[in-house]
Amino acid sequence: MVDYKSLQALAAVMEGGGFERAGELLGLSQSAVSQRIKALETRLGQPVLIRHPELTPTPAGQRLLTHYQQVRLLERDLRQTLPTLDQQASRLRVAVNADSVGTWWADAVAPICLAEGILLDLVIEDQEIGLKRLKDGDVAACLCATPTPMAGARCIKVGEMVYLPLASPGYVAHFFPNGPTATAFQHAPAIVFGPHDQLQHRFLAQCGYHGHFPYHLCPSSEGFVRLAAAGMGYGMVPQLQAATLLKSGQLVSIAPGSSLTVPLYWHFWRHSGDLLHRLTERLNRFTI
Repeated sequence: MVDYKSLQALAAVMEGGGFERAGELLGLSQSAVSQRIKALETRLGQPVLIRHPELTPTPAGQRLLTHYQQVRLLERDLRQTLPTLDQQASRLRVAVNADSVGTWWADAVAPICLAEGILLDLVIEDQEIGLKRLKDGDVAACLCATPTPMAGARCIKVGEMVYLPLASPGYVAHFFPNGPTATAFQHAPAIVFGPHDQLQHRFLAQCGYHGHFPYHLCPSSEGFVRLAAAGMGYGMVPQLQAATLLKSGQLVSIAPGSSLTVPLYWHFWRHSGDLLHRLTERLNRFTI
């Protein structure tokens, strides 16, 4: 049988990003957490973690983490049917892109979280790579732009987000006096969410430009918009997030009529219990 205290330690190490934080989460010393992981690896006869150059699960660790995520959700269902068991607040760890969290996500999930006492543990990840978190067993579900489910998982399309290439009026007048030209793209600073963000590249390719461009990196949805409104650069901003600033004239398009549409898919393991099933139904009914 699997030692679930060891699995709990493994999950805490991944969720906390290290052994010290895992000990704080579990109320244990860092040494005790390390001993549980070592015991698990001895029991399996193989490592469950790669410690360098960054902390990542091995293939065996990924399978154990996925199993543990599913067990936690199934145990919640069991507590609902056997009220004599200890009732604990349910923590649901999911990967969601920052733009969704900054716009529609709260309205979609708030009713079910409040009604069922769910505590969300949100992992903010770019929509292009969120599925890796699910594959690694780090989360129970994820929202991303990938339409193909992994083996043992399902996915549904929950909607689309429209992005517009926006900047302040003064910025557009200075860097794009003749519109979105190749010369302008070579010199005008862009704003990119992070190293995995491909929206800017897709927009430039849509405009016929494939060369180098200067850019700021800003891994914050709100900060991204503030940089654009302050005239520091142009970037792909969700239409939902930009509506008020467009109406007030604080942001304008550098290429009127241009936009990018990003589909969003909700991925989840097939056997993850009723809670995740109900959350999935809620997302499926919600209109972005």
